[in-house]
Amino acid sequence: MNKKRTGLIAALDMGSSKICCLLAHSSNDGGLKVLGVGHHASKGIRSGAVIDMDAAQHATLTAISAAEELANETIREVIVNVSGGYLSSEKFKFELPISGREVNQTDIRRALAQGNFCQRDTDYEVLHSLPMAYSLDATKGIRDPRGMFAETLGVEINVISTRAANLRNLAACLGRCHLDIEVAVAGPYASGLACLVEDEVDLGVTIIDMGGGTTTIAVFYDGEVVHADSIPVGGHFVTSDIARGLSTSVAHAERMKTLYGSAISSPADERELIDVPLIGEEINNQPNHVPRSLLNGIIRPRIEETFELVRNKLESAGLDRIAGRRLVLTGGASQLQGVRELAALVLEKQVRMGRPMRISGLAEATSGPAFSTCAGLVRFAAEKHSDVRDQLDAIPTGVSGRISRIGNWLKGNF
Repeated sequence: MNKKRTGLIAALDMGSSKICCLLAHSSNDGGLKVLGVGHHASKGIRSGAVIDMDAAQHATLTAISAAEELANETIREVIVNVSGGYLSSEKFKFELPISGREVNQTDIRRALAQGNFCQRDTDYEVLHSLPMAYSLDATKGIRDPRGMFAETLGVEINVISTRAANLRNLAACLGRCHLDIEVAVAGPYASGLACLVEDEVDLGVTIIDMGGGTTTIAVFYDGEVVHADSIPVGGHFVTSDIARGLSTSVAHAERMKTLYGSAISSPADERELIDVPLIGEEINNQPNHVPRSLLNGIIRPRIEETFELVRNKLESAGLDRIAGRRLVLTGGASQLQGVRELAALVLEKQVRMGRPMRISGLAEATSGPAFSTCAGLVRFAAEKHSDVRDQLDAIPTGVSGRISRIGNWLKGNF
């Protein structure tokens, strides 16, 4: 049901640890080729939300400028991810009278557009109104009802939404960078588009995107996203625990986590010593050595807690059976040694690491799990964009209309 989009695509992943901009070209045959990538350490963003507008603007401009220079392009609109802001996923069922005639594309748009009006909390904005299943009269399980006849068209919709204030702050930040938000996409949805294979999406799989400030979850089943959620815990929390527990600086804690840290302990950890510079002390002034087991003893409880929160989210949503036994881990924080093994232990699933697929031109440094969301935004634009536009045409006052007006006002006043 999707028309392919061609031409330049600009994707922007505004995360808590890094801001990444990816410019790609989509060809007529559906191929995607990266033209330019720019990334910069994230500033002014915490848990997926803007907390310092000036710092976030500077970091965003730096990442975008680097990508534009490599691609020799200038962009005016970006597709941006939403990972914080308390993602919400709700299911709704609607029926539309067809009066015995043939179902057409307009009927599909009208049915999906109903999801944009059913958000119960006024503090939230709808990101996606995604069809999970169609029915015609008493016949259920229809994937594409177009061209079929019925008295009533039924649709079950998964409505994914986020805090309105979080979305408006992202729009305001990009407006100061003279950019409009073309469309906002839920982070775990984008990561799934980048990392999952078709059989996984059909049979049932859970994808967990472990970022710096948030951990986001998406469940795919029967070819569609059936649930999305977020947890305000990420890799930065592990770093903070190490810094507090070992009385060292955040920079040294991050370095130790990357070089020596593991979520699974080993017998050799007790014998291996790590140099830990104390906070406030001059380097090499007073040696401070601790066993590696102490470092890993700080890391494991936080990672274990994260996966327990994920398990609780899935159980409370009633998706443990639908999600199946397949689990895909992605995101920068998932690269920590032992995370995959601990995820399999806590969640009792078969786990693999996910990285961007089916996109050419990515360098080795930008093809890892940390860049899955940005690659997924490009795939969303190429494959899903036309359906989003169809829905927005049916609802001109929706979230993207508000975002565009905010951006235009900011560009006119700054």
